[in-house]
Amino acid sequence: MSGRNDALVVGIDIGTSGARAVAMTPDGAIVASDAARLSAFSDDHRDPVGWWKAVQAALGGVLAAVERGAIRAISVDGTSGTMLPVAADGAPLARPMMYNDPVGDTAILAAIAAHAPKESAAHGATSGLAKVLTFQSLPGVFRIIHQADWLAGHFTGLYDVSDENNALKTGYDPVARCWPEWIEKTGARTGFLPEVLPAGEPVATISAAAAEALGLSREVVVVAGTTDGCASFLATGADRPGDGVTALGTTLTVKLLSDRPLFAPEYGLYSHRIGDMWLAGGASNTGGVVLAEHFSAEEIEALSARIDPAGDTGLDYYPLTKPGERFPIADPNLEPRLTPRPQDDAIFLKAIFEGIAGIESLAYGRLTALGGPKLGSIRTVGGGAKNAAWSAIRARKLGVPFLTVRSEEAAAGTARLALMGARQAGVL
Repeated sequence: MSGRNDALVVGIDIGTSGARAVAMTPDGAIVASDAARLSAFSDDHRDPVGWWKAVQAALGGVLAAVERGAIRAISVDGTSGTMLPVAADGAPLARPMMYNDPVGDTAILAAIAAHAPKESAAHGATSGLAKVLTFQSLPGVFRIIHQADWLAGHFTGLYDVSDENNALKTGYDPVARCWPEWIEKTGARTGFLPEVLPAGEPVATISAAAAEALGLSREVVVVAGTTDGCASFLATGADRPGDGVTALGTTLTVKLLSDRPLFAPEYGLYSHRIGDMWLAGGASNTGGVVLAEHFSAEEIEALSARIDPAGDTGLDYYPLTKPGERFPIADPNLEPRLTPRPQDDAIFLKAIFEGIAGIESLAYGRLTALGGPKLGSIRTVGGGAKNAAWSAIRARKLGVPFLTVRSEEAAAGTARLALMGARQAGVL
């Protein structure tokens, strides 16, 4: 292999519409990236063959742009809760169930509800554990694994290894770091569950077949990956307790790095373990969906130019499109508050910005009240991050430094895990 001073790692992200790969240097710089759409290889986003072909295409583009001998490690993230049953050689035994595919068997859901602790992420019709119970009666099952596990298996030949983040919704206990005994009480056959490693820990060196097919050294280490959501957080560069990441997309999502786990099922809040730290987050029903109900993108841009973010409108909005909130207030009947509406649309837009910023502030305060650290900094991703007036209003209400996002590519976060694993394995 080439010298350590020009070493690279690769992070791979598989999402709902495609795959992306990046090559990263030890200091975190991205030197190559490529993407491939799932639709180019399959008409069905549940087709695992299409997943792998998209990964191959994205990875191939990256490897063509760098010195292959410099690659030290590879890691993969996938959509949380997407699962498939496989044979020992990794062959899928049924059509996968995606992260948002619900299990309709009420007996399965009742068994989980009866035995899973209230703080477990295994509750609900879309949980990984519900899918395990659905798939386990198929003939020839070797393991029931997560999307990222299956793709990583193509590099190692191992289809019985997962990571602590993907395993969370399957019932894994990240505090005790084991599959808990209560899982068997649901009727789940625990022999079908994968071995679980911490995200960022080396799994194995690349298989001879994969190394030959990709033109890589047999010394390349495959590293336990994560979920797409955790990867997106890691990509931003957040790495200390108190670092917060806000996603201003269709909805408002806040995530906080904590030195202790936070679990609050009444808010749909649980914690992913990443190294010695914990990633906790919550999602509000406010966000860009409210803005889109009142203004076009062009109107928002024009009106924002007229906003003075220095002072408050005095309007106390809780912007929602319909009744119901998840976090930071858990109330399915919470009414939107968007009145009175001023005649000036710029003031109305400013008041909505203020309302969403107030919810964001309340959300981080809630995470602290639940046992997390005090918010120390904010990184922002999503379309709303580009609006200067909104950012200024948020900065004033949150009162913490707004830091630059290193990357919004989930694959970059997974590459950071590959760096961790490469260092642990002594190849970097």
